[in-house]
Amino acid sequence: MSVAVVLLTTALVVVFALLAAAGAGKLARLDGASYPTALKQAAATFTAVITLAAAVIASLTAVCK
Repeated sequence: MSVAVVLLTTALVVVFALLAAAGAGKLARLDGASYPTALKQAAATFTAVITLAAAVIASLTAVCK
């Protein structure tokens, strides 16, 4: 049960990160950025969301122990 919850949560975080990255890339393109620039911004957003999720998990793990 525990493994399934961890896998589902991980999948959900990755889906949210991909959605945020796609939104950032689309907004960059609408703003007139070139494709490489929009891709860089999307990648930075994806990285930021994954990093934020890892930080939240680390802090919750420290609090819950």
